Amino acid sequence: MTTFADTTFTKPELIRNFCIIAHIDHGKSTLADRMLQITGVVEERQMRAQYLDRMDIERERGITIKAQNVRLPWQVAGQNHVLHMIDTPGHVDFTYEVSRALEACEGAVLLVDAAQGIEAQTLANLYLAMENDLTIIPVLNKIDLPAADPDKYAEEIAHIVGCEPTDVMRVSAKTGLGVRELLNEIVRLVPAPEGVDDAPARAMIFDSVYDTYRGVVTYIRVVDGKITPRQRIKMMSTGATHELLEVGIISPEPKPSTGLGVGEVGYLITGVKDVRQSKVGDTVTSERRGATEALAGYREPRPMVYSGLYPVDGSDYADLREALDKLRLNDAALSYEPETSAALGFGFRCGFLGLLHLEIVRERLEREAGLDLISTAPNVVYRVVLDDGGDLQVTNPSDWPEGKIAEVYEPVVKTSIIAPSDYIGAIMELCQSRRGQLGGMDYLSSDRVELRYTMPLGEIIFDFFDTLKSRTRGYASLDYEPAGEQAADLVKVDILLQGEPVDAFSAICHREAAYAYGTRMASKLRELIPRQQFEVPIQAAIGARVIARETVRAMRKDVLAKCYGGDITRKRKLLEKQKEGKKRMKMVGRVEVPQEAFVAALSTDESSDKTKKK
Repeated sequence: MTTFADTTFTKPELIRNFCIIAHIDHGKSTLADRMLQITGVVEERQMRAQYLDRMDIERERGITIKAQNVRLPWQVAGQNHVLHMIDTPGHVDFTYEVSRALEACEGAVLLVDAAQGIEAQTLANLYLAMENDLTIIPVLNKIDLPAADPDKYAEEIAHIVGCEPTDVMRVSAKTGLGVRELLNEIVRLVPAPEGVDDAPARAMIFDSVYDTYRGVVTYIRVVDGKITPRQRIKMMSTGATHELLEVGIISPEPKPSTGLGVGEVGYLITGVKDVRQSKVGDTVTSERRGATEALAGYREPRPMVYSGLYPVDGSDYADLREALDKLRLNDAALSYEPETSAALGFGFRCGFLGLLHLEIVRERLEREAGLDLISTAPNVVYRVVLDDGGDLQVTNPSDWPEGKIAEVYEPVVKTSIIAPSDYIGAIMELCQSRRGQLGGMDYLSSDRVELRYTMPLGEIIFDFFDTLKSRTRGYASLDYEPAGEQAADLVKVDILLQGEPVDAFSAICHREAAYAYGTRMASKLRELIPRQQFEVPIQAAIGARVIARETVRAMRKDVLAKCYGGDITRKRKLLEKQKEGKKRMKMVGRVEVPQEAFVAALSTDESSDKTKKK
């Protein structure tokens, strides 16, 4: 027998929808844990740290990747309120996840570490919340730390949010100090959701997930009307209709209910297995007498970084397509299209929001679908204008045009770096070496500064963040957002093996960095490609001009082993004969590049090189 979570619709005036936003590692998931405990939705014996981080990869890395929603009961002044809390990720690569969570809320808890203060992603998420007209509740966390300085950072927050330092709440998510008072403040300050109770049903899809047994599970926020089980619903963007098998709430496990009313957040199950039927940002309405006007939806995310994903075993191509379809349902920021490579076979060109996003997607595909994958070197989207006036989008070095090029445009981003003022010189030197242009500098307090640079995206996607951290001893934080494009002197560097270009190793880079890339790749491949029966030249070239060369020496048999003396002409004759054979073999032989060489050469992590040098 099904036990329903509740039997009546909650009055909108008793509902509070809010999310927790912060920089990485400022305690969002720990605060969510305390709220789950204090409101009693999770029993003490079931409690574990980072309870809402469900994926193994989240628990291993200690970061939130997916925003998770949960329904909490809370009593204030004798009235039973319902709080819908969404725990969001902090990393810049998952900003789209945060922006979708904000659309489902009326308020946001802005969490700041009392020992570290405001960081770049704190500001980015704050501005996102302000754009959505959310009520901001500033909160200082980790006040129990010995290094905490709540008074100093309360002034910093008050200066940015535009409130008094006394309005900034102080909590310790670890011990639970001040969390009850915070829940009371959320009920007091966050406005109740607005909607028309008797209007045709309209609900926004803000997330979805694929369940092997139940099909697509869709998470919604009801804006108008009611959604009930056995009702026939319609997806407004596709026009597809389904019967609702189950409607429920997350508290914190899924619980079936008798329906969802205005302002409520929950899930729908229709039993549909086709993952394309449930699109994030779509409006759900009833089939009969449904709404005619869809909700605004979400802005489509623009990929910042492109990389090719190929199965090591070519027969896994169909499995990779299916795995990407299912993952796209759960990760709306992922985009992909089929492509082929002469070296790697059939695969997909995928768009990501950053390198961490790429890393997480690849790891999830390998774990959840059991695939072995090769990813090509990440690159950004360039716009190439040809001499004849043609305009071309280049997402892959193999698409680089052969004809005469008039101009090349590369994407640029506005970066915000927050760090202690002692490191200004080191940061400016790094940014200028990456072709950055200083846009402004502000002191947030006497010893903390925000630097704003406009930089080419291609310069920061690889190791910029790691270098920034090492130059500032881990104190700097980085955030960036797209800022259009600019003309640049870019070239395509081809890697040739025995005169034949290998498209997987090609790269588009600035002319000044082309030589460094060519020599690095050639020396890397010289170590990775096994010796053949003939000499193999490895060349890096821009067009017809070779800029770097390495040679893999041929394996040689000692043909003079049996010559114990005698005439020198006999030895010469044997050596000449061997030389002719090698020459003939070189003309017909093909260079075999093992898969491990592709994986090693295309890996963005150069730590292996550094350890070798040591």
